[in-house]
Parts: sequence; structure tokens; C-alpha cells
Amino acid sequence: MTTEHQHQPDNPRISFIGGGNMARALIGGMLQQGVSASRINVIESDAEKRNQLKHDFNSNVTEQLPSAAASDVIVLAVKPQQLRDVSIFLGSLLKDQLIISIAAGVRSGDLARWLGGYEAIVRVMPNTPAQIQAGVSALFAASGVSPRQKQQAESLMQAVGVTLWLDDEARMDAVTAISGSGPAYVFYLIEAMQEAAAALGFSAEEAKMLSLQTFAGATRLAMQSDENPATLRQQVTSKGGTTERAIQSLEAAGVKAAISAAAHAAAQRSKELGDLLGAE
Repeated sequence: MTTEHQHQPDNPRISFIGGGNMARALIGGMLQQGVSASRINVIESDAEKRNQLKHDFNSNVTEQLPSAAASDVIVLAVKPQQLRDVSIFLGSLLKDQLIISIAAGVRSGDLARWLGGYEAIVRVMPNTPAQIQAGVSALFAASGVSPRQKQQAESLMQAVGVTLWLDDEARMDAVTAISGSGPAYVFYLIEAMQEAAAALGFSAEEAKMLSLQTFAGATRLAMQSDENPATLRQQVTSKGGTTERAIQSLEAAGVKAAISAAAHAAAQRSKELGDLLGAE
């Protein structure tokens, strides 16, 4: 895994097709990394979103899809269900651009087919903490991607966090289950902790502060410690103490097994969506 943010290896012109949350996160991260707004083009069909993008980032904003052809890198940031129609239109405009797809579930082979056999494709699964430059993105390069384009894709995603390259695209379903959907599992646990705190008599504000700071502090400790999470847990768990009683309750409820089952269910759904979206 690469953990350092780096500057772009060159100065590519980048077009985003779709101006939603993930595109906004990437654009914001790139601008913070020193990329000029003049190098960024956003194609968005919604007039209100176009105005907001122009206001927030001062980049080029248009509704004209053909304008993407003038870019070196094209980021497909539309909903997975829209990707086929966009790709079929885009295929005739491509020469040697790098295509980066952040659409969940759509496999590079299906994307290449919709693009008319074009294979300079990097498929990426980012996650929502990218919005605060704390994301993790898994990347897979199709056969037509040059080393330079691979570096461009990595630099782009490092603007919003850390990157992990996969050598097997089938692993993308597992990445989706762990880091892609994973923030929702964490929010779910925070939600449960807040509800428990409220039930124990804390105000909503107190419950939120106690829960969030506990998650943030424990995560930071785990990231900075040489010990694994199991050892850190054992260090908190005194024999016969309060934590031991709590962990026994979690074990009896099968919480660890339930989290594993949830991740497997997400991975299975990712595979199903890939089959479904690629069937067109």
C-alpha cells in the first residue's frame, strides 16, 4: 500500500464525467495538491450542480460530453446505471486517453466492450472518507494501461488518501465489501454506541462526543501502535473487569461472526451487481 501523497507525475488535463460527491472529493484533493483548476474540466448535466462546481472550484464546467476528448485523463464518475450509455458515446472520441472508472460494480472488460474495445482503463474503488482526504482506494489496471498512465491514476487517487493496487480484478468485490462499504459498518457501530450512551443517561450531545472521540482515539492508537488490534483489545481487558464482561456479551451475541457475514454479503452483492451491469 502506498501511504504518501505525491504530486502528479506530469501535468495532465483531466475531465470528470459526473460532478457528484466523489468527483468533488477528488477535485478538492487535487486542488490542495497544487493542480491548477484550469487543468480540470467537469461535465455535468444538472445546471444547479454545474453552478455549484464552478463556484466551489473555479474549474471548467460544461454539459458537453464531447469536451472530454481534449483531456489526457477521463474520470467516469456517473452512476453505474448510466455508465453504458456514456461509454458508448465516448468510445468514438478516444485516442490515447486514460479512462478511470470509479463506478461501483462495473468490470473493466464490460467497460472496454462499451467503449468499442478500448482498454486503457483503470478501475478504482474509492470510499467516502476521500471527502476529507482520508480515503483508501483500490486500483486495477487493464491490459492497455501504460506505466505512465498507471502513475497518473495513482497520483490522482493519492490526492484523497492512500492507494492499493490489485493484480486480480476479482478481488475488487472483496475490496468493495471491506473499504468501500466499510465506512457504513463503522457508522453503524458509532450509532449503536451513541444509543447505548443515551440509554445510560447521557444527553444526545454527550453521547455523540463520547462515542466519536472513543472511535477516533482507538483508531489513531491502532494505526500508530506496533501491536495488532487483538493485542490492544487484550490490554484494555482486565481479568474480571468491566471490559471483559462487555467482550463476553459481544462474543455471546456473535458480533464478530455477524460482521464477517456482513462483509461476505456485501462481496456477494458486488459480484451480483457486476454480473447484472455487465449483462447489457
